[in-house]
Amino acid sequence: MLFDALLDEINGRLAEPGDVPRQERLYRLLKDAVLAGRLGPGARLPATRTVAARCRMARNCVAYAFEALVAEGFLVADRQGTRVAELPRAAALAGGEGLPGLSRRGAGLRGRSVQHTVLPFAPGVPDLNLFPWQAWSRCLQRAWGEVRARELNYAPPGGEPALRAAVAHFLAGWRGVRCTPDEVFILAGAQQALEACARLLADPGDRVWVEEPGYPVARATLQGAGLVLEGVPVDGDGICIQPADWHTRPPRLVCVTPAHQFPLGSVLSLERRLALMAGARAAGAWVIEDDYDCDFYHGAGRPLPALQGLVADGPVIYLGTFSKLMYPGLRLAYLVLPRSLAPDFGEALAGWQRAGQAVEQRALAQFMESGALLRHHRQMAPVYRARQEALRAALAAHFPGWSVRGGVAGLHLVLEGAASLDDRAWAQAIATRSVVARPLSVYGMEPLVSPRGLVLGYGVADARQIPALVARLAEARF
Repeated sequence: MLFDALLDEINGRLAEPGDVPRQERLYRLLKDAVLAGRLGPGARLPATRTVAARCRMARNCVAYAFEALVAEGFLVADRQGTRVAELPRAAALAGGEGLPGLSRRGAGLRGRSVQHTVLPFAPGVPDLNLFPWQAWSRCLQRAWGEVRARELNYAPPGGEPALRAAVAHFLAGWRGVRCTPDEVFILAGAQQALEACARLLADPGDRVWVEEPGYPVARATLQGAGLVLEGVPVDGDGICIQPADWHTRPPRLVCVTPAHQFPLGSVLSLERRLALMAGARAAGAWVIEDDYDCDFYHGAGRPLPALQGLVADGPVIYLGTFSKLMYPGLRLAYLVLPRSLAPDFGEALAGWQRAGQAVEQRALAQFMESGALLRHHRQMAPVYRARQEALRAALAAHFPGWSVRGGVAGLHLVLEGAASLDDRAWAQAIATRSVVARPLSVYGMEPLVSPRGLVLGYGVADARQIPALVARLAEARF
C-alpha cells in the first residue's frame, strides 16, 4: 500500500511539464524517496511491468531507472526481486535543514560587492565603446589560428613568453620599471596577483599595512589569506608611515598605490618613497606597488616613475593590469619580481595554481607588438583629460566650496564633503537617477572616521553630458 501511494504521487509528478525525459524523472523521484526514508531498507519494489503500467510509460524506461539505482547502490536486484538496499543513514541526507552557513570570513564579505555597471560616474571603468575591437579581434583570430595542442593545455606557469617579453618592454619605456621577461609573471587579474603575493610572501598571522582609506577588495583578499591588516592613514603626500612604526609594529607586507592613491588620489612624494624603501629593507618587509592607475596621466610634465625602478633589486613587487587600457573582463594582470626572488617565486607559483588563457595571452602579445595598444592609448588620453576637465568645472559650479581630490592620473575624482555627510544615503538616491557614484566612506576600515563624499569616475560619460549629469547629483543631495 505504501508503494501504491508513492506510485500515485510519482505518476502525478511525471505528468507535469518539463524538459527532463520521463525515465530520468522517474529515476530521480525514486532516489529522492529512498534518501528521504519513504522507501526504507528492505522495501520491495513492484516488477518493472507493474510500474510501467501504473505510470503509463514504456517498460524499458522503468528498467533504465531501476538499473541506474542498482548501479549506484540504492537498490539491490536478485532472484527475490528488487528491494531497497540497507542504507540506515539515508534519511539524514534528505532536506536542507541544518546545513552549515558561511564561514566568518565569508560572512564578512557579504554586502561588500561592487555593482558592475557602465553607468556614468562608475569609478575605474574605461569607455568600452571606443576600444578598437576590430584590431583586437584580428589578434584573437590569428592566435586561435596558431593554436596547437599545447595552447589548449595549462599555460606556462609564468605566462606566455611572448607576453612576458612584451610587458617587460612596455613597462621599461612606460613606467621606468627595471625588469627582464623572466621577472614578469602573468596572472588572471589583479586579485589573483595580490593573493599570490599574500600566500607566497607571507604566512597566516603576519601583519600587512594597508592604506586607509583603501580598496576593499584588496583588503578582503589579504584577509582571506589569513593576514592581519593594519591601516595607515593617507594625506596629500600619500601613505603616512611614522618612523617608529617600523619598530613597534613591523609588517611583512606594505600595500601601496603610489602613482595615484585609491581612492583619494594622492601621489606618494619622493621623500616618502625613499623612506618607504629604506624602512622596508631594514624591516625585511615586501612593498607591493599596485600601479592600478598609471595608464592615463593628466598632470604637467612627466609622471614620477614607478617605485619599483627607484633602486635596483629593491624590496618591491610591482603589480599592474590591462583593465583600463584594454577592458576589465580580460582578467590579465602582471607581477614584476626582483631578480633575486623571481626563480623561487615562479616555482612556488607553479605549485600553487595552474595558469590558463594561453590564447588570450598570445593575442595580447601581438596586440602590443603591433603598436595597437599604444595607438589606443594616444586616442583615449585626450578624451579622458577633456572629461576630467568637464567634471571639475561642473562640480565647481554645483558644489562651490567643496574639495575635489585626485585626478593627476587615472579615471576618477573624489568630491569630499563634511564629516557629517551621509554619503551612503546620497549614493542610494543618486542610483535612482540613472547615474552611479560610490560613497567615499565605504573605502575606510573605520567607517565612523572615514572621509565622506563621492568617488566619481569619468571614463564612461561624454564630456558634453557631464554638466547635466552632475546636476542630477546635486538634485539627489538637496
